[in-house]
Amino acid sequence: MRTPFLVVSVALLLASAGDARPTLGAPRPAAIEASTTGCGTGWTHPHAGGQVLTLRNDGATAAGVMLVDPSSGAVYAEVEGLGPGVTRRLHLSLGGGTYAFRCEDDRAGDPVTGPAVRIAGGRGSSVAVLPVTNNDLYAPARAYSKYVDAGLDRLIAATDRLRAAVDDGDLGAARTAWTPAHVSYERLGAAYGTFGDFDGAINGGPAGLPKGVHDPDFTGFHRLEYGLWHGESASSLRKVADRLAHDTRALKSDFPHQRMDPADLPLRAHEILENTLQFQLTGTADQGSGTTLKTAAANVEGTREVLGVLRPVLRDRYPALSQVDTWLDRLDAQLKGRSSVDGLSTAERERLNGTAGRLLELLAPIATLAEPRRVS
Repeated sequence: MRTPFLVVSVALLLASAGDARPTLGAPRPAAIEASTTGCGTGWTHPHAGGQVLTLRNDGATAAGVMLVDPSSGAVYAEVEGLGPGVTRRLHLSLGGGTYAFRCEDDRAGDPVTGPAVRIAGGRGSSVAVLPVTNNDLYAPARAYSKYVDAGLDRLIAATDRLRAAVDDGDLGAARTAWTPAHVSYERLGAAYGTFGDFDGAINGGPAGLPKGVHDPDFTGFHRLEYGLWHGESASSLRKVADRLAHDTRALKSDFPHQRMDPADLPLRAHEILENTLQFQLTGTADQGSGTTLKTAAANVEGTREVLGVLRPVLRDRYPALSQVDTWLDRLDAQLKGRSSVDGLSTAERERLNGTAGRLLELLAPIATLAEPRRVS
């Protein structure tokens, strides 16, 4: 989901920003026009160093505005969804160079670049980054689709073993087979937005269902998990296992017809572990197997795969990428050999949550940084 208002400094620390609507009877502050009809006009005292740039949209529709290097299109800061009559303030440190504002009507039309402004002086702390385009994300999306396609083959093989154990009435073997089958699905995390209804059928939980764990719409891995660890008979679980195996095969057949939106990949780089923190590290997703930390480790692997295909896009745009790798390694190490959050001491749980939280902070800017933008 797009955030309605973002200000991004390209060092990928959020630039400080404020907003205000005009107060009746109060004089309007001097501002730089941020609509397509007068983009960038009103920047009357450009200078190097720390400063506050006030943007105001005097147009009739919401607009997006970027401060760019007009020669390369590299972005210094961005505001999205600036409504008519609304003011935003950017806190920046600009060095010597040439700058321009680029404005875009949120409804339609090509971006408009305002007048170039030349500033003398040394280097500032606000650094420009080249915007990512849809074309930049096509190759990563294709590479990830190949990873998912191969992963679906592994999922089907693992799910078949699980179904065979249930069909044979060997519930001990079924419990053993459940975890590798489930984590083979969880490793595909970045594709869950593409899978549509298949995701709910294969990996949905009972939350929100009228009859909870006894609801007929509760299916898939977690329904089978509940039955395997709550004393249900093999005969009662055969239909559940058969349905799961059928759905994984149907997903494999349907996947070539599904479209993975390239713009989703940067979002998933953060969202996979965001869901991990919410559902796995709290134990909320557990239906009896006590394996949520193994699922979390699979989610880390899925996140690595997303970052791997995005690395060519991020390498020269995100200076903190090496820190992301370091904290992924740290989270991996803390999950190694672990199964359930219930087996953790308070200190271990706090340390694990702290590592996941720090990693999410480092992953969060990727969604904004690698969001595709129109550059002309």
